[in-house]
Amino acid sequence: MLYFIIPLIAGLLLYFLIFRPKSTKSIKENPEWHETLEKHISFYKKLNVEEKTTFRKRMNAFLQEVYIDAVDFELEEIDKIFVAASAVIPVFRFTEWSYNNLSGIIIYPDNFNEDLGFKDHDEARMIGGLVGTGRFEKQMILSRTALHHGFKNDTDKHNTGIHEFVHLLDKVDGQVNGLPEAFLEQSYIIPWMNLMYKEMEAIDKDESDIRSYGATNQAEFFAVASEYFFSRPDLMKRKHPEIYQMLELCFNPQMKKGNFQK
Repeated sequence: MLYFIIPLIAGLLLYFLIFRPKSTKSIKENPEWHETLEKHISFYKKLNVEEKTTFRKRMNAFLQEVYIDAVDFELEEIDKIFVAASAVIPVFRFTEWSYNNLSGIIIYPDNFNEDLGFKDHDEARMIGGLVGTGRFEKQMILSRTALHHGFKNDTDKHNTGIHEFVHLLDKVDGQVNGLPEAFLEQSYIIPWMNLMYKEMEAIDKDESDIRSYGATNQAEFFAVASEYFFSRPDLMKRKHPEIYQMLELCFNPQMKKGNFQK
């Protein structure tokens, strides 16, 4: 989710200037990472031994570069594992990657509303994650509840952590618009747009199993479709083969591009 309003900005400013706790930049790989990843991260379980080692190294590198803070709860090892896994999964097939457009992550205990409230039990408290803009460029806020749900339930094809990191990838070319021009060759952009518009229309007509939030706009479609791609790849390949192939081109630069029929 990409929306900031004035109360949100004011709240974040107060947090970063006054209340920010210690960072996690000194974190190093814990021997328990492998066991937790095997238990909860389906993407990791499908990797071979060498790839799993690389995955954990990439997690460690990410945690050395980005601080993670918790609001009103004690940050646990599993929280850091889920955040780092969310960051590594979309870029794992890239030889080298650093999130230059991210410096810090704040985790709230539960979903929050637009002014960062999370203690009131009201319908406005529906935001599970967002990335900052303007003066809060390079910041991300996540709900701990949403973050954990994404890895403990693959069946709903919903993963908030991956969703927000895909927004950061979308943003690399300067715009969060659902057109990953930094990762797709220009010749694939129009075919991707056509697929996107067609599926967004199907979502609106309740004729698609892609989550309804994907019809909000192009940026949200890209992020929602990517959640599906990484959470249930076999199902997406069967039900949405063209979208699957296009996302494969985007997230796996080693793929032979000739395999895709424009």
